[in-house]
Amino acid sequence: MFTVFAIGAVASAVFTITRKNPVASAMSLVGHFFMLTGLYLTLQAQFVAAVQVLVYAGAIMVLVIFVIMLLNVGTEQQHPQSGGLRTTLGVMMAGLLAVLMGTAILARPTGRVDLPPESLTIGTTEAIGQSLFTTYLFPFEAVSLLLLAALIGSVILAKRHVQEG
Repeated sequence: MFTVFAIGAVASAVFTITRKNPVASAMSLVGHFFMLTGLYLTLQAQFVAAVQVLVYAGAIMVLVIFVIMLLNVGTEQQHPQSGGLRTTLGVMMAGLLAVLMGTAILARPTGRVDLPPESLTIGTTEAIGQSLFTTYLFPFEAVSLLLLAALIGSVILAKRHVQEG
């Protein structure tokens, strides 16, 4: 399953950067986020997978689509093609990618293909909550107070702006 999700992640990433329509590109990015969620699940990181779906595939992509629709992107202007530095760098990066992929495919396995037994409990929501509210309780509360102060400050600044206008 890891290989299937990895191939899907690479394919959706390629679709994200090659689509001319920004909405199609954003939808490919949503597909990429779901492929990453599958990768996290194969690595026994359930909490990170849930956060990936809720935060990135949900909230962030709603904002991206909203901005795309708000900007109302028109047709693209064609620029004359020149074989300058951009083409040379593109060919060099493609060659480097081919070398890296060839090295990864032809490399000998290390024998470490299985996850350690404790990895089954490290990424669970229960383990993260236990660690967050015992070991890291003070930093967690400090961050929550910092976010509360930022929220109060932004409300005060917004209210002052409305009263002046």
